[in-house]
Amino acid sequence: MNGIIAGLNKPASKSLLAGLGDVLARHRGAILGVQWGMVVLYLSLLIYPAFLPLPTDYVHFYEDLTLFAQFMFWGIWWPFVMVSMMLLGRVWCGVLCPEGALSEWASRHGLGLAIPRWLRWSGWPFLAFTTTTLYGQLISVYEYPKAALVVLGGSTMAAMMVGFVYGRGKRVWCRHLCPANGVFAILSRLAPIHLRVDREAWRAAPHRTAAVDCATLINIPNMIGNSTCHMCGRCSGHRGAVALHVRSPNREILSLREQDFSRSEALLLIFGILGIATGAFQWSASPWFVAMKQYLAEWLIEHEDFGLLQDNIPWWVLTHYPETNDVFNWLDGLSILGYICGTAVTIGGVLLLMLRLAGWLLGTRGIPWRLAYGLTPLAGINAFLGLSALTVTLLKAERVELAWVPELRIALLALAIMWSGQLVWGMMKTFPEVSVLLRWSAWSGIMTGAGLVVLSWIYMFYLW
Repeated sequence: MNGIIAGLNKPASKSLLAGLGDVLARHRGAILGVQWGMVVLYLSLLIYPAFLPLPTDYVHFYEDLTLFAQFMFWGIWWPFVMVSMMLLGRVWCGVLCPEGALSEWASRHGLGLAIPRWLRWSGWPFLAFTTTTLYGQLISVYEYPKAALVVLGGSTMAAMMVGFVYGRGKRVWCRHLCPANGVFAILSRLAPIHLRVDREAWRAAPHRTAAVDCATLINIPNMIGNSTCHMCGRCSGHRGAVALHVRSPNREILSLREQDFSRSEALLLIFGILGIATGAFQWSASPWFVAMKQYLAEWLIEHEDFGLLQDNIPWWVLTHYPETNDVFNWLDGLSILGYICGTAVTIGGVLLLMLRLAGWLLGTRGIPWRLAYGLTPLAGINAFLGLSALTVTLLKAERVELAWVPELRIALLALAIMWSGQLVWGMMKTFPEVSVLLRWSAWSGIMTGAGLVVLSWIYMFYLW
């Protein structure tokens, strides 16, 4: 992959990319038009299907608005937004995201209050991602439009309220509270394009140059990576120092400085994307989940404790759609939470232990959180495999030939583990005083933990 990037990284290619960035900067009106078009499409597919009857007979997804919205949201939108983060950075956030556009619009007409310290807490991305994921699984957000309206619509309403109260024309929600923000920030570090700041050109530019209205509150002259940049292009060409450039997809992670990574983000990566998300993607296909729930149900029946077997629960608390024979009881909900959290504790716990062991072998104080970022490719492909599983299910229902999918999944898993292994080993080179044997031992431990994620997908796709 580095060879391909090197081939693209020529002056002509750079000027083409820089010109594209300048186009984005000059045509803000067109971008706003695209964003409002996305808002209309998003709200139409989110709200209207929630008030339609659920399809009970087989129909093609293009014949039923409810199924079409499901396919667009969960079959196309989410899996390929994840891919776009790794290929293009956060272009989705800056150019297309309807929620971000609505939050910024509300902020331009709101109270304009200063952002309080509690809102800047670094743990919000992990907490928001975890609670949204767990709640979405309990109400079957992938399957039902009412559930999608609650989860996605609730997030959009919160984004607009935060925008109305805090900042002035800024995306405070996107920067600090969006449930997907932490995931996007991690995955976008792999993007082979970025807005690069030439600091010498910046200092040489006239001091009276008007400031850029950066919606995500980035200190542009000190910007070095993609994690917080929404790639909207507003700053492209500013002071003759900011331009789109091609880079190696490994560059940002391998060059991370002490101030560029955080424990909260590393925990989101290993316990959130590799833990919580993996459990959420796999519980419905797991025979272990079925066995666990059956054992608990039998135990409750034997002890004549039927409270947890009651299913008279509102659909917005637990899945409740009698017309489709899809009803959860309290035991179902607790079992889902237990399975997902158990998966997170197992995978995340092993990875955390391996990171601690690596720190001991490398002679560092505490846990070397920076090494966790080496697993970013695995996290991105893990998210794509899980989200695209619904895409495959929906396409199979349309009788689409997908015989090539198993081979593609194996190839993606191989790419994930090899790419992550390369990154982790590259980060080991920052410990030149440590022997190769100790570095190799530390690397082996981390990759053993990463292997649990790969093994879980092998079970889901090929053994269960």
